[in-house]
Amino acid sequence: MELAGKRITVMGLGRHGGGAAAARFAARSSGRLTITDLAPAEALAHTLASLQDLSLERLTLGRHDAADFVHADVLCVNPAVVPHNPWVALARQHGAEITSECELALNLRPCLAVGITGTTGKSSTAAMLAACLAEAGRRVWLGGNIGHSLLDDLPHMQPDDVAVVEISSFQLHWLSPRVRWPELAIITNFTPHHLDWHGSLDEYRAAKLRLLHGSGAAGAVVLGSHALLPEGTHALCQHLVEPWPLERLPTLSVAGAHQRANAACAAAAAAYLDLPPTAIRRALARFEGLPHRLEYMGLYQGRRLYDDSKATTPAAAVAALQAVAGPIWLLAGGLAKGADLLPLAAAAAQSCAGIACFGTARHELAGLLAEMKSRAGTAVHERLDEAFAWCWQHARPGDAILLSPGCTSHDQFRDYAERGRYFRMLAEGACRTAARA
Repeated sequence: MELAGKRITVMGLGRHGGGAAAARFAARSSGRLTITDLAPAEALAHTLASLQDLSLERLTLGRHDAADFVHADVLCVNPAVVPHNPWVALARQHGAEITSECELALNLRPCLAVGITGTTGKSSTAAMLAACLAEAGRRVWLGGNIGHSLLDDLPHMQPDDVAVVEISSFQLHWLSPRVRWPELAIITNFTPHHLDWHGSLDEYRAAKLRLLHGSGAAGAVVLGSHALLPEGTHALCQHLVEPWPLERLPTLSVAGAHQRANAACAAAAAAYLDLPPTAIRRALARFEGLPHRLEYMGLYQGRRLYDDSKATTPAAAVAALQAVAGPIWLLAGGLAKGADLLPLAAAAAQSCAGIACFGTARHELAGLLAEMKSRAGTAVHERLDEAFAWCWQHARPGDAILLSPGCTSHDQFRDYAERGRYFRMLAEGACRTAARA
């Protein structure tokens, strides 16, 4: 896509780097740049500071202005923008080409790309594959939904490199028919999620399967768990790559059957890229995991603490409960966004010594536990600090306190990472208080 001299509107700076990277790329490409975001300037202060050297034609914050869309030649949409957004429709009606930060990076990369999606495990699988590539001596660029835009890396990429791109369902939705699909795709698994954004389970499934359709036309697909994928999915793949058998994997540093499933997908993709099996196993054995993904924080006054704030779906929280040795005191809740909390309640009732329900979903989750006549201790609190205090009070040395909410963080926190950092702060504060007592 030629951007020089074109009027480019970046819709949604966001707080995680994608919008800022798109703005920098548009400026480097000699585009006439406009930025618009519904958030006020104070909420975007850090991002705006990183863009202060850019030349802008317009900056619209705290609202949208029709002129920014009517006069745009190119509209770069933030993936959080919901489908059927009227401002996007307005730009399209006036002839704008609709794109996204993810699409620009995929189209302009000079090297092979591996696209990774799934309801859970996509970040860990992407990081595992990147570690395998690096161990084998390949130069790798890791980005996308994992929190780093590959647009900033484009000037440094070489044809023999590999781009490992985590792609969310939101990003997949906004990829246009013009996108250059990754040559290799991984779908880790599929369970209901983001139904408030997509509108239905079918729409969410269709977004995920866009990656399979695209890569299946020219490359290969690694399919992890096939649950809830439609019958005949295999037939859409030109070359189906099965995950490695679990017995072929090394002993992992990260806990849980779900992480072994992630490693099996990463290993299969690495082998498809002709990496030596010894390098694959060595990299997976050394992989220490990502922050906030069943991260073992250590002993706090004898209690084992685990930060699994990234478990934003019931299925992810269930996987954590299966991975952590008891007794477990679970912190669960947040914003459910239409997710079915019954599987989480059932697993918690069976696995936990106590469950502290917090956030917007607290009453729904507690109600399900009551219906099951759970014998686990149950508490209901609005805030995470109150729920943590209850767990800390009741847990004994040797017990585990597990933050695995099964819900998104957006009712009380900016994102899952902020929620995880707050959990660590609460734990450290409780230790200091206990030491003074």
